[in-house]
Amino acid sequence: MTPDFIIAKQFPAALCLATLLAWGMPRAAAQQSYTWDQIKAKFEADNPTLKADQSNVDEMKAEEITAYLRPNPQFTLSQDGTQIAPHNNVWQPLRGTYIVPTVSYLHERDHKRDLRLESAQEGTRIGQAQHEDLDRNMLFGLRTAFVATLQAKVVLNLAKADLDYYDKIIDISRNRFRAGDLAQIDLDRIELMRVQYEVEIQSALVNLRTAKIQLLQLLDDRTPIEQFDVTGPFDFSDTLQPLDDFRQIALNTRPDLQAALQTIQQSETNHKLAISNGSTDPTLSGWYTYNSSNNNPDGIDTLGASVSIPLRIFDRNQGEKQRTQIDIARSRHASEAARAQVFSDVDTAYAQVESNLALLKPYKAKYNDQALRVRDSVTYAWQHGGASLLDLLNAQSDYRQVQLAYTQLIGAYLTAAAQLNLAVGREVIP
Repeated sequence: MTPDFIIAKQFPAALCLATLLAWGMPRAAAQQSYTWDQIKAKFEADNPTLKADQSNVDEMKAEEITAYLRPNPQFTLSQDGTQIAPHNNVWQPLRGTYIVPTVSYLHERDHKRDLRLESAQEGTRIGQAQHEDLDRNMLFGLRTAFVATLQAKVVLNLAKADLDYYDKIIDISRNRFRAGDLAQIDLDRIELMRVQYEVEIQSALVNLRTAKIQLLQLLDDRTPIEQFDVTGPFDFSDTLQPLDDFRQIALNTRPDLQAALQTIQQSETNHKLAISNGSTDPTLSGWYTYNSSNNNPDGIDTLGASVSIPLRIFDRNQGEKQRTQIDIARSRHASEAARAQVFSDVDTAYAQVESNLALLKPYKAKYNDQALRVRDSVTYAWQHGGASLLDLLNAQSDYRQVQLAYTQLIGAYLTAAAQLNLAVGREVIP
């Protein structure tokens, strides 16, 4: 009979309690890793700044209803015919009183309602384009934080791999020392160099946590850092489309340019509305009277109508007509400036991507392999007494620098690619 069975038999209550405690103890949540598409979807669904701006677009959409409303009719109730003094010693003040209900309506001419609706709809389209432009700019910041997190992970893995490799060198050094093939001072120098690798690992851990914190802040997510991770390719593509292709895509896609062009249309509509508002709108009125006082003693029930036409001698909306005419010219100049900015952004981002590719290609084709061969060859030679300790440390340092530079260049390329996506207006480089 095993001791565990004896304990369970003698202390069944304790066993049950231990089982319940084991089930009730909180378990560490598994780390969830997000791809870029998942991060992007989560950002667009949860970011409070985007939500607030979308509410602004919704408000503009609601203003379209207000713009197309007809004027309300006016109802007036008046009375007349009340006797205020005796006549022939007879005073019957309420006998001649009559009530006059009147309904009037302002008739808007020259398509004022249609033009107000058209201007409001164009304003909504401008607001939507500006919202998409905000999303475009914020996605660039998100993509930059995402790339920084991926880069921090790669740098951490490099630091760990370098430490593992260096620990093997330390093991070899200790074996050589025990065999009398290495001096104590050289062994001490080799072991002291390990501190640098430990520092690099701790720095990489801090950088990774900082990058995750920034990414979670953009996502408005309170997930603990230990339970949050990202995954995705950390590499570059050798191919790049011609510059003219990106320019044309940007002209068709950039939401800020689309907003500028739509502003011209709205300015032209507002000018038409200003002209329309300068026209005369008549007010139509009709009323009914009972027991009226008029020259017809039999005309007890009567109907009346009138048309009120304002004489627009002084105010013909001249100022608004001139202002909207100037606004058309201003909008056109602003659209030209936006167009020039599009070309500048695309050309600058394209040049940066080209520069990064020019630096990355020789690393991938030659420098990485050369650094690895030099490190392994010098390590082998030092292990067999064919290279000095200084040669070994320099080869290891050169390899680390090449690998770190290559990682940083990939990160710079991915950031430049995100900058090009921002300049174009949509994702053209995954």
